[in-house]
Amino acid sequence: MIIGKKLLLAEDDNLLASLLRFRLEKGGYQVTLSKDGKEVKEYLAEEVPDIIVSDIMMPYFSGIELIDFVRNELGSKTPIIIISSAGNEENVLTAFELGANDFISKPVSPSELIVRVKRELNNAKI
Repeated sequence: MIIGKKLLLAEDDNLLASLLRFRLEKGGYQVTLSKDGKEVKEYLAEEVPDIIVSDIMMPYFSGIELIDFVRNELGSKTPIIIISSAGNEENVLTAFELGANDFISKPVSPSELIVRVKRELNNAKI
């Protein structure tokens, strides 16, 4: 059996996290779910996922801080997709300036997320 790509899903909304995790696992990804920024940092200290999907608004450590942490402290080029209901222009621009690869506004379509995850993983191979 082929083990899927490792995906870190950082989302504090339990219902959305369950839905996205289910669909991503069905799509063949090995999903680790973190419900807040503290769990994200603990995970990243031990593992390097193939891709990160993160909400912007999370307890302890926001998605914006996560991008900054991954790019500048860890020096990692791991693709990062941000999902957020706070899709105001400032958040979007800040996310991209710090190194996010993609931004999806909520409500998130699980099918669209899978397409975007696949695209980022393919781009990362180039």
